[in-house]
Amino acid sequence: MGFLIFTFLVVFLLIASGGLLLFYREAMTQRISAVLAPHTTQRGFLSVLQKSGFTLGNMAERVERLLPKSQAEVSVVQQRLIRAGYRSESAVNIFYSAKLLVPVTLGLVALITGIAHYSPFFVYAIALGLGFLVPDFWLGRRITVRQSRIRQGLPDVLDLLVICIEAGLSLDQATARTAEELRGAQPAICDELGIVVLEQRAGRPRADAWRNFAERTDVPSVRSLVSVLVQSEQFGTSIAKTLRVHSDTLRTQRRQRVEEQAAKTTIKLVFPLVLFIFPSLFLVTLGPAVIIMMDSFQKYLKH
Repeated sequence: MGFLIFTFLVVFLLIASGGLLLFYREAMTQRISAVLAPHTTQRGFLSVLQKSGFTLGNMAERVERLLPKSQAEVSVVQQRLIRAGYRSESAVNIFYSAKLLVPVTLGLVALITGIAHYSPFFVYAIALGLGFLVPDFWLGRRITVRQSRIRQGLPDVLDLLVICIEAGLSLDQATARTAEELRGAQPAICDELGIVVLEQRAGRPRADAWRNFAERTDVPSVRSLVSVLVQSEQFGTSIAKTLRVHSDTLRTQRRQRVEEQAAKTTIKLVFPLVLFIFPSLFLVTLGPAVIIMMDSFQKYLKH
């Protein structure tokens, strides 16, 4: 009797489990279909646009064809974009498209806001000229910021390189490990070091890979580092000692640069003092005396 009850319970549990699994699977399929339905529609729309050639790179390429340019100018712009950290193939097309679209946008803004009604020729000339130069100014700012980050992170990179080399790694292995470890703290310079590692793995000589690194960044401290590494490899001197001395030199230069900026603050504070602080002090200190004198003169004139 007990065996029959146990068998009945086992069969009942198996049937119930199978039913629950089938129901749960059907419910999950419906939920997944409901969630993916709008996404599938969106992807279908995007796929139709991609099939028709409507992508950001293609659109930028079609727009930038309207701007006349030479191959030398394109090379210079591409080099500047690389120094700013933009290495994609469509970066040049997007940049030249921005040089066309930004002036048009500023002109439309001037037309919509009504500023152009005061002096149409003057306002549109400023909008077109400023819009054409804004991408260049923005790119120059991006290059300056990235070079500053590379310059500031170079001593830390050299310290880790020294530690890795003294631990027994070669310069190539130390460069790869440094680029991997400091990617979160110093992403700009680690990105460039990763390119150096990839170029060396592709078969490019070490000296050429490091020279390309200096050419891409265009930072004086990086150029001096590359020259030091190339000379150390040519003359067979200790790379660890060379990097340690160069790191100390860079830290000294950074400290001197900070001291120089601190010394310039006394001269820079003259203009805010004269334009903002001194007038307020004069108003607070001489204002009551001027009011009293005006009241005294008014009483004297009345008598």
